[in-house]
Amino acid sequence: MAVSFLSRDVSDLCLGKPALRPVKADTSVAEAVAELKRSGESHVSVWSGCSDHSTKALEEGHNNWRCIGKISMVDVIVFLCKEENSRNLSKALQSPVSQILPSRTDIVRHLNPNSSLLEAIDCILEGTQNLVIPIQNNNTSNNSRTKPASPSSTDHGGVEYCWLTQEDVARFLLNSIGLFSPLPTFTIESLNIIDYDIMTVGYHDLATSALGFISRANADQTSVAVIDDDNRLIGEISPSTLAYCEESVAAAIASLSAGDLMAFIDCGSPTDDLLEMQVKARLEEKNLVALLRLMEEEYSALFSSSSSSSSSSPSLSSSASSNASSFSSDEELGLSRNSILGRYFSRKTEAMTCYPRSSLAAVMIQALAHRANNIWVVEEDQSVVGTVTYKEMLSVFAGIASPRDRPKLPAGPPEIINAFNK
Repeated sequence: MAVSFLSRDVSDLCLGKPALRPVKADTSVAEAVAELKRSGESHVSVWSGCSDHSTKALEEGHNNWRCIGKISMVDVIVFLCKEENSRNLSKALQSPVSQILPSRTDIVRHLNPNSSLLEAIDCILEGTQNLVIPIQNNNTSNNSRTKPASPSSTDHGGVEYCWLTQEDVARFLLNSIGLFSPLPTFTIESLNIIDYDIMTVGYHDLATSALGFISRANADQTSVAVIDDDNRLIGEISPSTLAYCEESVAAAIASLSAGDLMAFIDCGSPTDDLLEMQVKARLEEKNLVALLRLMEEEYSALFSSSSSSSSSSPSLSSSASSNASSFSSDEELGLSRNSILGRYFSRKTEAMTCYPRSSLAAVMIQALAHRANNIWVVEEDQSVVGTVTYKEMLSVFAGIASPRDRPKLPAGPPEIINAFNK
């Protein structure tokens, strides 16, 4: 039963998915930032190939439009934090967006809509974060069924595409978790899915020292743990939170400690005079005038627009929440409004934790409920020992259909082990 479930088409996961908003690879970073803010999404897709993404181009046989990556505000912030860019923001923002694309080419991958759920999971285990799927309609769905599933094929007779995330796949599996019983009751420790290769930064360390970790966390869909001197978890710097920040957070990263950066993100208000003065003083000390001006301009814009935004047309943030069809309200999403961030974001810097003896089902529910890319694994004294990401969780389900990839069987009653082997 579980194996047949994994054979379902990925198109089943695409129902209700919004179409991707394409950004050309030669678009400037400034234009990409504007598109991020207009869309209200955490990422925008970057495309290359056909210059006219339209029905006319498709009819003329020019359907070579291809997604080559994705960018978020995390990529922009890290880019602006580089020394050569932080001193000349105008020039940096006019750079083509292709310059800030992650070097890895497997982060996004095209997949046929009639590919199996297991194929999608295999792609994720190989490093893919987003699967680009053609949106089917009545005129194209039958034709696409006649084609063999191929990760490299994108010509399905459709114009628009959506994408599936690791979270989408995990949520789909959780909705039918009973089919995989008793596997979900096994502990994450016994399933060997705890990743002990974690990235940490001290609470008092400079936030700039974590820039490399932030880039890596963004590529690996995890976070950077902020710890005290006893290795106890205090919070995290999460790309999923930074993705909804404004570009002025680059100024905070350039001038604050990791602990103060967390406070800056959580507070999120220019009325916090202490943090604002601290950022300005350190930027002036480092002669980072461009970053200082960027922060002041955004604060000024926030103040001038705050009174009129509530009575104006629907905001970007409401547009973003309307796309989240799996939830009925912002409260269910765990979303918060923050004036410095300017958009909705999923969580602040509080880290979600579990224990090595936590069950797979419990960790999946926790990650999905909090929209967290990873759950930190801690001991009783809150010392951090590892993390669990969606990739590790999904590897367990892939192992059911592929015996050679099965996780190591946990020690336990024979009846449980026998049930797993069925």
